Amino acid sequence: MHELHADSDRADAPRSRAHSGVGPRNRIVADDVSDEPAPERAAGANAGSATIPRATYRLQLNAGFTFKDATALVPYLAALGISHIYCSPYFKARPGSVHGYDVVDHNLLNPEIGTRRDLDELVEALRAHKMGHILDFVPNHVGIMGADNAWWMDVLENGKASRFADFFDIDWSPPNPALADKLLVPALGDPYGTVLERGELQLKYEPEPGSFAVFYFTHRFPIDPRTYPIVIERALTHFGGLVPGIRELESLGAAFRNLPDRETTTPTQVIERDRDEEIHKQRLMELLNANPDLHAAVVAAVTEISGAPGNPSSFDALHDLLEKQCYRLAYWRVAADDINYRRFFDVNDLAALRMENEAVFEATHRLVLTLLREGKLDGLRIDHPDGLYDPAQYFQQLQAKAREATNRDLYLLVEKITASFERLPPSWAVHGTTGYNFANVVNGLFVDSRAKARLDRVYRSFIGDYLEWPDTAYDSKVLVLRTSLAAELNVLANQLARIAQTDRHTRDFTLTNLRQALTDVIAAFPVYRTYVTDTASEEDRRYIEWAIARARSRSSSTNIPLLEFVRSMLLADTSGVAEPYQAQVRAFARKFQQVTAPVTAKGVEDTALYRFTRLASLNEVGGEPETFGTSIRQFHSDAQHRAKNWPHEMLASSTHDTKRAEDVRARMNCLSEMPAVWRKSIQRWSRMNRARRKIVDDLPAPGPHAEYLLYQTLLGTWPVAPSARTDDTQLLKALNDDDFAAYRERIEEYMVKASREGKRRTSWANVNEAYESALRQFIRLSLEFREGNPFPTEIGDLARRLARFGYFNSLSQTLCKLTAPGVPDIYQGNEIWDWSLVDPDNRRPVDFATRRRRLDEVKAWPAENFSNELSAALENIEDGRIKLHVIWTALQLRAAHEKLFREGSYIPLKVSGERATHVLAYARKRGDEVAIVAIPRLCLRLLGERHRLPLGPDVWGDTSIELPRKIAGTTFRNTMTGKPVEVQAKGEERALSAAASFSEFPVALLIGFPVSPEEPLRQDASQR
Repeated sequence: MHELHADSDRADAPRSRAHSGVGPRNRIVADDVSDEPAPERAAGANAGSATIPRATYRLQLNAGFTFKDATALVPYLAALGISHIYCSPYFKARPGSVHGYDVVDHNLLNPEIGTRRDLDELVEALRAHKMGHILDFVPNHVGIMGADNAWWMDVLENGKASRFADFFDIDWSPPNPALADKLLVPALGDPYGTVLERGELQLKYEPEPGSFAVFYFTHRFPIDPRTYPIVIERALTHFGGLVPGIRELESLGAAFRNLPDRETTTPTQVIERDRDEEIHKQRLMELLNANPDLHAAVVAAVTEISGAPGNPSSFDALHDLLEKQCYRLAYWRVAADDINYRRFFDVNDLAALRMENEAVFEATHRLVLTLLREGKLDGLRIDHPDGLYDPAQYFQQLQAKAREATNRDLYLLVEKITASFERLPPSWAVHGTTGYNFANVVNGLFVDSRAKARLDRVYRSFIGDYLEWPDTAYDSKVLVLRTSLAAELNVLANQLARIAQTDRHTRDFTLTNLRQALTDVIAAFPVYRTYVTDTASEEDRRYIEWAIARARSRSSSTNIPLLEFVRSMLLADTSGVAEPYQAQVRAFARKFQQVTAPVTAKGVEDTALYRFTRLASLNEVGGEPETFGTSIRQFHSDAQHRAKNWPHEMLASSTHDTKRAEDVRARMNCLSEMPAVWRKSIQRWSRMNRARRKIVDDLPAPGPHAEYLLYQTLLGTWPVAPSARTDDTQLLKALNDDDFAAYRERIEEYMVKASREGKRRTSWANVNEAYESALRQFIRLSLEFREGNPFPTEIGDLARRLARFGYFNSLSQTLCKLTAPGVPDIYQGNEIWDWSLVDPDNRRPVDFATRRRRLDEVKAWPAENFSNELSAALENIEDGRIKLHVIWTALQLRAAHEKLFREGSYIPLKVSGERATHVLAYARKRGDEVAIVAIPRLCLRLLGERHRLPLGPDVWGDTSIELPRKIAGTTFRNTMTGKPVEVQAKGEERALSAAASFSEFPVALLIGFPVSPEEPLRQDASQR
């Protein structure tokens, strides 16, 4: 999903979600998994009729990278082996949007990205290369504020009488009596009175539509047509007698006054009001255009009403006019307590849609269904399904509409975060998630779980605090409930209090106690949300019971009867509830579910993951930092579960939402293999940089939490020159230039963002400029290349040591992604090394020219000199060709054996011998087709400082990959090297030698010979 902040006017990228990190610790283990291809899932999407991608490539579209740019990229992506581009949202968004999630019109293309002709040309280019594309679609919310969203403008103008009032989730009867029948609009940068008397709210006449609106910089707030007579009557005072058109203007004033009021919300009255106000506006426009004197009088009237700075009483008329509107303009900070429309998380200018409303579904899906009908789209990725009232119903409806349009099922993915112990609801008519679970599972393979206790001690010693992940996650969610999402909590508490008052057994539960109980339960919730409808599933019941139990154990102030009442409401248990109130119970249960997800996202992903940073490579979207590493058995279990249940789920390792790129995590993971070096290094660096700290608010700035994260971030992203061939003087010269200055600026921006997200010393809502200035200065001074400052040289040296092993980690996880059950996705630019951090850093322009050139080089390696070319690429591993080689080779093999990887079973392979714990191996099998994957892990512990590459018998000794009888064949070809690998037979046992599999290259992808072993080894990519 995306990164967005509470003050979204100052944020430029959307935000995603992560679960609470508290709950059962057992990962899914597939106990009854067949080796045969997975059968079609009757309850979910029909893979047999949907177009299943072979591999996708995520493109971030915006004004800087348009449809035309994507079209130019198609030949390169086709050559790489991609079957589908995977586009960020490209429907009309707020002007200048860099991500597209603030869509304002679902039925128009974003003009900044291109025209319909541009899109058609992109699709034609894709079809010419036998490719397709998937669109990231946003059903949960729309961008508001500004002046771009016609639906929102209509609601501001007409209130409950708007044709679109039911499109948005608005509480027109909130607890605050000042907001009765009004919509709180927290768009002001300062308190309302201050903004008003500075003259920043300007009433204007809009000649073309014949309307009046108040403007606040780029924001437009339309005026209720029933209040137009206030302006018209003031304009009439400018005339002492009759002038042409004055009687008609008077008549128009009466006509506007007699419009149906905002309380008349029957369908007939809404239609009448909408029709008549547009007729009257048209008459006003024509009248003022034909009579310059009247036009001038109206302009003079709006100027007078707008007031004059320095004269507070001159703003009384504008204030009175605004008080008569169906909205209340407010300081943006008020939103946390009083906002009465559902938002996307805590972002004021993203309003949630009521997608359960049939009219909303129809209105938002016209264009996307047209594109499907015309064959322009092959699939959809649904953004933030946990915000929907009933996700399962939505997916069924979308699939039904898609079948009407295309006569086949739709390839459908959902951006859903699941906990390690949570299963995606099997009834959902989708093909799986967008792959965050896989990203965390595969990343954990390269974390040394044995180092957990040692890194705990290092971390706690450095920060001077004893932190545990579950407590950090819980406390962070409580913080969010008391601050940025307090309004959402208040809505729930008031709704629950009204239900409590209907029964004599619960009427004594006070609003304060109910709010506290909800806080305790939500903060303890182990998953993003439940999916209770009229009843609760066993899984939902388990999560609710877990949360209630945790709330009871954590809070002695919450009494048991009250928690039991909350429990029954969350389960939608209407037994004992009077029939007139049963609908309220079900509505509360569903509304509660729409709150837990944003609280978890804001509390965990956007707070806790920046507070608990023991090993920051584990702090990822959907990750659980408490889970320190993934065992080989856990990886196999996860893959088997996916092969059986979600064989076409997306596999990701980097996305637009990840906290750091896959290659950054791969390098940072190596710290788990050298805790002693890490401890000594950060202690020494902290002493070196002590004088660069300042005192802000009586505390060191930066504090130890930020400093600890900074050192990890520098190690994970440090620009690595070819260190094996460069002495320190040359390295300093290479780095001490504009490129390094740009790098340092990126680190500053990241650390400021991370500090705001952590909310310890500064935050998005309360920016501490003194602290942030001290943090920036600390980074600049620490990274100065000058005599007497050894820090850059030291951290660069350790970063280069880590990078060598990080490359191996990255190659391994890349090959797993390309060959495990599921559809591999490559985030733009990540086909070579990428050292990006969280957005907006990971949305910088990609140098595709370099990537094209390097792919051409890899493809041109001649068969007769292939080993030398491969060796040279490994020697110059920093240039990224070796990662391209792995991706291109694996994708060519997938293309040549598409059904094997799309439908084939997953078979874990046992590894034995002295280095067995350092090898993960598995097979993909379909009929007689077999591919074997073997990758090394924990290479730093494996190699120490003795070997540069994890190759050959000196490293692997007697380590072997055992082959079960179901895998036939005596010789396999390693597609990464083009060399044969013989099966070793010892009696009835058969195995592949790890030394032979990793003889020339750090990862192995083996395929059985299609014909005889004498066939030339480099005829095509699938036989390399």
